[in-house]
Amino acid sequence: MERKYKVILNAEESFARAVALGVYIRRPLTAWRFLLPGMFIFDVLRRSSEIRRYSDLFLFPRKLALDGALDILNGEDRKNILSRIEKEIRQWLTSLKIYSERLLRGHMDEIHLLIDHFSKLLNAVGNSYYALVKNAYKTREQYEAHLHQLTAAEQEIDQAISNIHGEAIDIRERLRAEQAQAEKLREKEVNRTFSRTE
Repeated sequence: MERKYKVILNAEESFARAVALGVYIRRPLTAWRFLLPGMFIFDVLRRSSEIRRYSDLFLFPRKLALDGALDILNGEDRKNILSRIEKEIRQWLTSLKIYSERLLRGHMDEIHLLIDHFSKLLNAVGNSYYALVKNAYKTREQYEAHLHQLTAAEQEIDQAISNIHGEAIDIRERLRAEQAQAEKLREKEVNRTFSRTE
């Protein structure tokens, strides 16, 4: 079980980095950044910091859900686990100064989906993330149904964040770019896991 946990966590970390890279690296560097000594390094460090921050924010609820799924499989009460996670999500959102009931509910909807997903993966047979997904979901359609629900939950979270920030255009554009990158990566993941010839 510990090996599967690490495989799943590594896959989530890789996904977070890939989304962040796809969003933040696309922004072009201006020519003056190459002309001024040190500006290129400063920009690389800034982008690296943005990628790390995005990954941390993306992974926090997923790590809670993965830990929760493992605890439930080890016999702990699901209701108690969800209560603990809700408290941690509330504290986290408050510390980020973006707490709202709508955002908390959105994250808890996502957590429910992820706990079920991670439980399936932890119970599946396989040595790689793709094998775990394939054996847990059996068909492309079942996995795509899960991803559709997850995307809907993420969009609700994004909308709540956008509302908190007063529908700021830059926030909405960044959230849209992140979602588009996530969808592109998930499509590749589905195609790699469930080839069209099956």
